[in-house]
Amino acid sequence: MKIALLGPFSAAIDGVPIAPSAGKPRQILALLAVQAGQVVPVSSVIEEVWGDAASPKARITVQTYVLQLRTFIGQALGDVAAAREVLVTRLGGYALLAGPDAVDVHVYDRLCAEAQTAVERGDDARAARLFRAALDQWSGEAFSGVRAGAVLGLEAMRLGQSRAGVLERCIATELRLGAHERLLSELADLTTRRPHDEALHALFMTALERSGRPMGALAVYETVRARLDEQFGLLPSPGLRRLEREVRDRAATAARA
Repeated sequence: MKIALLGPFSAAIDGVPIAPSAGKPRQILALLAVQAGQVVPVSSVIEEVWGDAASPKARITVQTYVLQLRTFIGQALGDVAAAREVLVTRLGGYALLAGPDAVDVHVYDRLCAEAQTAVERGDDARAARLFRAALDQWSGEAFSGVRAGAVLGLEAMRLGQSRAGVLERCIATELRLGAHERLLSELADLTTRRPHDEALHALFMTALERSGRPMGALAVYETVRARLDEQFGLLPSPGLRRLEREVRDRAATAARA
């Protein structure tokens, strides 16, 4: 089984699709997949699919949708009865039993945890590889092609925030490894797409300075400073202002040498 949630939603068993086209069963499959291996209470399914608009017959409707999902799974397996061993009924809910590498969200979370452990152990080379492998799990926005209700909406928010943080930690790790010149193009693109992200701008400034371009680093600072002032009436963060002063001081010292 392979289920992709970190981009366009897809689910297949041995290449045979098991994701229905109908919106609500598709939503339930995504919910079960993101919590694969765990029992998802029927109440959580109802909250995700209908929220406060749930009818008294919602539980029966959930049963109907689960039967539809089992039909898709059984067709892919070539054994309708075997589907009950994949999408199982448990007390109060349902669980989708999938292997540890079946769902990209789980692979992503595991790689992120392993990368962070490597950072803490001082193994930046391994951490950088794992961070990049985690980021490679993404192919778009989380749960693209699935309506996200209360439960999936929170998970999408968590994943989006995690992705941004992992990207920053990955680049910071690669900068420690001396990859500043290689990162310039990527950072130029990222800061264009995220014009108010001060952490990314700080990384871009660092990469530029280490590549022998301190004036370019200071230009990046002036660009983000002007944007923040014009659009929000804000100054850059103390950390970014401190970095600007340090770059300026080092450039001045080098010019006098």
